[in-house]
Amino acid sequence: MILSEGIGVLKKILAVFLTLVIIVIAGVWIWAPTVNGPLVDFLSGKQLGAPADNVLKDRFKLPDGFKIGVFADEVPNARMMAMTSAGDIVVSSNRTGSIFLLYADRNYDGVSDGRQLLLSALDGPHGVALKDGYLYIAEQTRIIRGRYDPVSRNLSATETIFDGMPSTGGHSTRTIDFGPDGKLYVTVGSSCNVCVEEEPYRAEMLVMNADGSGARTYATGLRNSVGFDWQPETGQLYATDNGRDLLGDDTPNCELNLIADGADYGWPYAYDDKVADPDYGDGNEDKVANSIAPVHGFGAHRAPLGITFLDPAQAPDGYENVALAALHGSWNSSKLVGYKVVSLHFDGAGNVEERDFLTGFELDEDVIGRPVGFVHGPDGSIYISDDYAGVVYRVGYGDIPVGYAGNVTNEYVDPLAELEPADLATQRAAGALIFAVNGCASCHVAAAAPEGVQVKELKNLKQRYTIDSMISLIANPPGVMPKLELSDAERRALSIYVLANEDEIAKGPPKLGIDGI
Repeated sequence: MILSEGIGVLKKILAVFLTLVIIVIAGVWIWAPTVNGPLVDFLSGKQLGAPADNVLKDRFKLPDGFKIGVFADEVPNARMMAMTSAGDIVVSSNRTGSIFLLYADRNYDGVSDGRQLLLSALDGPHGVALKDGYLYIAEQTRIIRGRYDPVSRNLSATETIFDGMPSTGGHSTRTIDFGPDGKLYVTVGSSCNVCVEEEPYRAEMLVMNADGSGARTYATGLRNSVGFDWQPETGQLYATDNGRDLLGDDTPNCELNLIADGADYGWPYAYDDKVADPDYGDGNEDKVANSIAPVHGFGAHRAPLGITFLDPAQAPDGYENVALAALHGSWNSSKLVGYKVVSLHFDGAGNVEERDFLTGFELDEDVIGRPVGFVHGPDGSIYISDDYAGVVYRVGYGDIPVGYAGNVTNEYVDPLAELEPADLATQRAAGALIFAVNGCASCHVAAAAPEGVQVKELKNLKQRYTIDSMISLIANPPGVMPKLELSDAERRALSIYVLANEDEIAKGPPKLGIDGI
């Protein structure tokens, strides 16, 4: 009896396994011709890390006069950004549930002076915005805000101002920004590739008051509009939108839409210029006919995400009325497409010309990055997030410095210059002891690292950090760097030691003697 029951259970297990195998084989047979790119890495959240300086300089291409460098690396799954009045950059990391603050470049080396973790344990945070002393953050199902002081870099306890956004299905990111009217705008993507939605807010842009009240649908039929911005000269609102998949390499376009209050942009019934969708167009001819056509098509599967209009007062010649759009890159195309930043040039009639702006994220089917979002600095710097490399890049022109060797045009200020010699010696000695006792060499010194450990060498620290920003980095470590249980005085000593001794540290662990170093 027991043997018979066991055989029956085994047969059921084998039947389920065989069914799964058939499904996988069928999926591969159907999708294989058009599944390409780092899809597995995207699903798993794998990070590549920042490209080496020579790769950055040799592979990345920009229009004449522009240059690029790494502003900050080890920013896991860097997505949307906002700049504080102090010049710091707030960055969302939706996969880690975190919000990071990247310090402004005060020593003019093109690199962030440090960072801190503002919030963690959030539910897929994505959109970020600053308004009237508040930092706003869009999680998957709600929008929260907290009082933020740009000088002290302190964020108060947060409050929920809007909730009830969907938590199931695909397209889980929510993007927010404030319009010229002072209202808060929110985009919510669809739950699927193509379907008729039943959940509220899906495939829509919402608008509400700054406190979350008065929320309503502003526009609909937007499959997944991750990025939107207002054209400075006209005040018109433009949004990117990701077209549907599984209709081949060339259909339909991903879109740039001119958003109007109450308009319907067609999904899931229509795409492109009133073309009926093969799944839902039949029988819905009125919806197809009334859909609003895009003002520009990026091509299929490019996956446009962030978009920003450059500030005319800060933009270089020829870019005063230009938007940048991040093409995150394809997975449902037999040949990789997208994986670049394009510039969108508008003429007086509203026509849009697309040009390559930043290329090199993909080269000969090799992908090293996927651009996502932007922020434009008051000096004209353009910051670009990359969620695959975990990097925020800085694009500059003229004398704007960017962060790699050979392209820094300004002298840095030695962060230790104002320390008295006796204080410097005391702090170095104390810091050397803290460095040794906590085993820091095992991660930062090649000669002391255990086999298989990837060493993070300490290089150009004085060009990249002040004492305060190094203290903040130690207190709020990025990535896999462990958080040490240290007092404020110990963090200061360790910061001064690594800033003063990076060359000696590279040669081996500190040798503690009578003077402590």
